[in-house]
Amino acid sequence: MKLSNTNFKQKFGIAYLLYLFLLMVNTTNAYAFTTISSFQDSQQQQVSGTVYDDQGLPLPGASVIEMGTNNITSTDVDGKFTLNLTSADPILVISYIGFVEQQVLVTSKTIEVRLASQTTFLDEVVLIGYGKARAKDLTGAVATIDLSKTKSQPVADIGQAIQGRAAGVQVYNSGEPGSNVTFRVRGTGTIANNNPLIVVDGMPLNGGLNQVNMNDVESISVLKDASSTAIYGARGANGVVIITTKRGSRQEGSTLSFDTFTGLQSAANMVEVLNASQFAALNNDMLTNGGLTPNPEWTDPSTLGSGTDWVGALFNPELMTNYTLSYGNNSEKSNIYVSGNYFKQKGIVLGTDYERFIVQFNSDTRFNSHIKFGNSLKLAHDIKRRGDYNIQNALLANPTQAITDETGNYTGPTGNPLYSGDILNPIGQAKRVETTTKGYNLQGNIFTEISFLKNFTFKSLGGVEANFWFDRTWSPKYSWGSDVQANSYLYEAANRSITLLWDNTLTYEQRFGNHHINAVIGSSAQENKYNFLNGSIQAFASDNTQQIDNGTLQPTVGGNSSEWAIMSYLGRVNYDFNEKYYVTATIRRDGSSRFGAGNKWGWFPSAALAWRISGEKFMENVTSINDLKLRLGYGVTGNQEIGNYAFSSAYNTVLYNFNNSYVSAVVPTILPNTNVKWEGQEQFNIGIDASFCDSRINLILDGYIKNTNDMLVPMSVPVTSGYSDIYVPSINAGKIVNKGIELSLSTKNFVGEFQWSTDAVFSYNKNEVQSINGDTPIITGSTGLNSSISLIQAGYPVNVFYGYVTDGIFQTQADVNNHAVQMPGSNPATSTAPGDIRFKDLNSDGIINDKDRTFIGNPNPDFTFSLNNSFAYKNFDLSIYFQGVYGNDIYNANRMYTESMSIVNNQTTETLDRWNGIGTSNTMPRAVYGDPNANARVSDRFVEDGSYLKLKNINLGYTFPSETFKNVFSSARIYLSAQNVFTITDYKGFDPEVSVNGIDNNVYPVTSIFSIGLNVAF
Repeated sequence: MKLSNTNFKQKFGIAYLLYLFLLMVNTTNAYAFTTISSFQDSQQQQVSGTVYDDQGLPLPGASVIEMGTNNITSTDVDGKFTLNLTSADPILVISYIGFVEQQVLVTSKTIEVRLASQTTFLDEVVLIGYGKARAKDLTGAVATIDLSKTKSQPVADIGQAIQGRAAGVQVYNSGEPGSNVTFRVRGTGTIANNNPLIVVDGMPLNGGLNQVNMNDVESISVLKDASSTAIYGARGANGVVIITTKRGSRQEGSTLSFDTFTGLQSAANMVEVLNASQFAALNNDMLTNGGLTPNPEWTDPSTLGSGTDWVGALFNPELMTNYTLSYGNNSEKSNIYVSGNYFKQKGIVLGTDYERFIVQFNSDTRFNSHIKFGNSLKLAHDIKRRGDYNIQNALLANPTQAITDETGNYTGPTGNPLYSGDILNPIGQAKRVETTTKGYNLQGNIFTEISFLKNFTFKSLGGVEANFWFDRTWSPKYSWGSDVQANSYLYEAANRSITLLWDNTLTYEQRFGNHHINAVIGSSAQENKYNFLNGSIQAFASDNTQQIDNGTLQPTVGGNSSEWAIMSYLGRVNYDFNEKYYVTATIRRDGSSRFGAGNKWGWFPSAALAWRISGEKFMENVTSINDLKLRLGYGVTGNQEIGNYAFSSAYNTVLYNFNNSYVSAVVPTILPNTNVKWEGQEQFNIGIDASFCDSRINLILDGYIKNTNDMLVPMSVPVTSGYSDIYVPSINAGKIVNKGIELSLSTKNFVGEFQWSTDAVFSYNKNEVQSINGDTPIITGSTGLNSSISLIQAGYPVNVFYGYVTDGIFQTQADVNNHAVQMPGSNPATSTAPGDIRFKDLNSDGIINDKDRTFIGNPNPDFTFSLNNSFAYKNFDLSIYFQGVYGNDIYNANRMYTESMSIVNNQTTETLDRWNGIGTSNTMPRAVYGDPNANARVSDRFVEDGSYLKLKNINLGYTFPSETFKNVFSSARIYLSAQNVFTITDYKGFDPEVSVNGIDNNVYPVTSIFSIGLNVAF
């Protein structure tokens, strides 16, 4: 559902005021104490109950005291207790180590109590590079994801679930089943690869996050500033996402858990197109204005009725299901975690679906007090099917054409193409073509830890990631009207990527007096080898023999291989005095095969300081402040993700005629650049961490400046060099600057029997390209119509939209004559005429041409934000999560086709308000065949406000009392969840969540999902 009836900025203003009001209410309520339910007369002599933790698991050994007496008991192994009462209005004080003490007025003979975890923001253990640290000891900008807030979201992978959860981290999600999310950490820092490094269980991940089962994840940290990412050196420029998976049960003993959900998906919003009658009327208008004869069968368009709903036929509600069975065991000597996951998602677009199987096996074994060894192993198999869908073609398809004929065969355009169009049957195409990718992935490591001399720990980890995927496209022959494919076609490809890793680290940790030092040194070696082989062929004797050996025409074969390696040495020292003054220093030296002989090695240093102001004597009487820390950091990181062999030339094999004979030759095509080196990125960070009111309010505020220096940009190569001027090498000559502010605010508004917590995230980032090797811009976006949409140029944000500026619509011929020449002539069918769009003559030369193009939009948002409220009362829990962006533009390239009104394609209902006489419209032009004025050229006509506010997720759960399934389950929870419930936006497309470049051109839309789930533990 999309709400867009009024101006977005008005709606956003109201919503944002509500957002600020909730923050104010939440912050104020954080001072409140636990509320107690209404009193009732209670004269019970005995009370029984069960005590649970905040996850709904029973707490054995919890203390239960009748207030004001020595009457005391404790809970049994199932968290149950019975107590004889002695007072008239008894109040029970219930406590357990690590949990917030709770007072409960006894109002019935049986009660249930859920204790909140006492682990504060400061005590949380945070993952950092090659180690861990308490949140209170951090000197860098590190965001942690609260997985308890994401566990019940009905999504395919953890990347989708964490969208909006961390300040400074943008996640772009496609609705297509099996697709991977795109991350941006603190803005776009390069025109090359901007994806952060993802580390899973100590090993960098080459594949996507859809290889990770959400239920297996124990913790997620995002390293954002250079002082925290420099430990990863040449791969830390775009941030680092560190994920660890579970390694046992939450408490001593064994736990068997089963988690499942089933969800119904549907399109969040549908773009409305013309029905058959409206389509015929528009085409009559278009052909007449173009000087052509309208279709004689459409003299009365009203007789055609509604016709075919191609969009409705392509989009259908579909199910997604997820099952995870896991076993965890904790004992004194070993931990084991084993899980199996099955996920199935059928896409809402016809012919798309995704199926995945994952097995996880982690273990830790302590041989003795000094030696520990373990492993992490993940096996994943997935199958992605996508047919040959085309959303844009479904919007454009002729509604007077049926999907199938009377015999059940798919139809095609017939008769005069001027009347029937040339769009291939989008339903038949989506069902006919079979495109499948099957992946087989292994990621595993084994490690050994040896502790010696009390303060030293040596860890050696060896890992492997093996990715095998096989692509197959089968396109059988067909004859649909005038559309004919005479031969069936088969394509197959085999891909293999093997990555090996060997890490060795030595850690020293010592406390002496008020001094604490933690130091780590180590080395890391990683290499990758990739192989690719493909082939295709056409014409089969029978379509039942779908093997390459059975084809007879136009066989092709191709293949290649590549490899890269990186060798690294690293060191880091963390020092603090009296937990007040902190110093962190990091250095890493990387050598990469991706650079030439003189630039293979690079140094990546960083340093950070922190001052715990709350630890000073002058803060002793400020009891409302639990913690206040100031952080400063600076560091340099690099980006080696530039592709392999960038320093060398590329050669192509060609055939040429020599003495009437064809001779093969190897010809260099790309000029070598042996001086290519790292993209260096320096970053300054200042941050404040604060905790107030018994850690009920926690605040993290960061400001940063991120400079990408020596950015790789295309080199200008003259044709006279003999090398290609299209395929050119990259040189280190660009610079991009990102400046931003990040805010994370968490509050515990109520604790006790009724719990209410709030998490708010706000991120502001300003991006600017400062240099790109000259004044010639770099083109980065295209419509497919030989026209560019976006580019990169110094002085502007990255990927800004570039085109013409509209200035209303010509209403009379005098308006046309008095304006700069757009398309000369006097014939309305072939030149500019009333009803056409007026474009601004920006250089005032009297002619509208390429010199009048300018910057017309910015896809980068001014800021992003989210607000999550979590509630719990007795056995019920509820979470409501809002997420949004503000200030970005979207180039709706679909409208260039669906509102051009220039050829026989269907159009959106927006064209019903087209110009058809003086004063009828000043926004939608006339319909005219051939578009002589180029009304559909790249212009601000198709630039839309991409700001939105979404109710991203709402989740209602109920945890069953333990006695409900006594001797069967130790815990059981059922929940209802809704994802992408509604969107407030002015965007006219399917959904404002489009690609990172802000161009919506046939993008698979994000879906709404309504699901029911179950979590049980044995």
